[in-house]
Parts: sequence; C-alpha cells; structure tokens
Amino acid sequence: MRREAPHRSARLPGLRPGEDSRVFPLRRRTFLLPATVLVAIAALAGPAAAQTLMTQEEALALAFPGDTVVERRTAYLSPAQLDRARELAGAAVDIEQTIVTYYVGRRNGTFAGAAYFDVHRVRTKNEVVMVVVDPDHTLRRMEVLKFTEPPEYRAPDAWIQQLEGRPLDDALSVRGGIRSIAGATLTARAMTEAARRVLALHAVIEPFGGTP
Repeated sequence: MRREAPHRSARLPGLRPGEDSRVFPLRRRTFLLPATVLVAIAALAGPAAAQTLMTQEEALALAFPGDTVVERRTAYLSPAQLDRARELAGAAVDIEQTIVTYYVGRRNGTFAGAAYFDVHRVRTKNEVVMVVVDPDHTLRRMEVLKFTEPPEYRAPDAWIQQLEGRPLDDALSVRGGIRSIAGATLTARAMTEAARRVLALHAVIEPFGGTP
C-alpha cells in the first residue's frame, strides 16, 4: 500500500557544528519543528485523543527510499526572505518563524527532493504533517504523522492526493482547485495552508540552488 513504511531506516546525520535547533512558534497556530519537539508534542497530546500514524524516521523513509542520502539542514531567514515567503503564501497563511529545519535527499549525485515537517492547529488541537517538495518545486507528497483531533476529522488519503503534484499557485486553495472535506472543513483548510506555507518557505530557501 502507498503508506506502508519500508523496514529500512533513512540515514539522518546529526546537527552540524554551529547549527541551532531552537524553534519559534507561529502565532500559536503553526510550527515547523525538528524531531525533539515533535516528541514533546506527542507526550503532551495524551494517549486518548492522539493518533500517531508514523514516526518522523518512517516518514523520511517514505520520502527518500532506497539508497537516498538524507541531510538535515537549518535555514535562517532574513527579514526580506520572511516578507517574500508571506507574500508567496498569501494573507490567509501564517508564517512567523525565521528558523526553518528541513531535510534534503540526494541520490546518485542528484537532488531527490526536500522534506519539511509542519505542525499546525486544526480546530483546537494540533496535526503534524510532512510535506515533500520535488526538484521542480511541486508538492510530491504529504503525510500525516500525528492527528490529535477526533479521528473522524482526519483527511482521507484520497483527499490528500489531490494536493500532490501541485505548484504554489492560486489553484492550491480550498476556494480554488482543492475540494473541501464534508464535515471537516477546518482540516482541509489547515492542510492546504500547510502546503502553501511549506512551498513558500521552500521558494525563498532554495535548497536546490547549490551543488548536490
């Protein structure tokens, strides 16, 4: 099945000297967080409500299978880059952070994509997703790692698939080319905004701009 994680673990180097793993909140609603903070969120959510669907390592193995080499990176945005990311994402999308942690995959000396982990509020509780961006700057895949709202409000795989293959444009919106979810409009909106946020940050970070 599409979402079955392989047994192989992706190779994830640790922090490079001088890297900063601190995370800054986005207006209490949205975050892009490294693995240590995702673990803390899982502990706070409580066993009754939380649905942990996969670990970060399993998600990265789906994003970068086989012999892909995965490198953890941290981007430090300038005020101009932050303004540009907000402009690209649109007024409805919150972007506050200036520090973004992400993962770049390389296979046979070629970029294989970049993965970002986004934490956002759906209604009153958080959802954790991975967004993978292809070298052509389109959204390759989106995976839900954790969903702490009632399970009936979680987006079905078939709905998520309509986000995949899309660039950052006007059609990437529940008022554009994205269908909503009956009975879970807030979930559809939160996930679409997460996709726009990640694609906007990816555009200003330009992780594929250098030599693989």
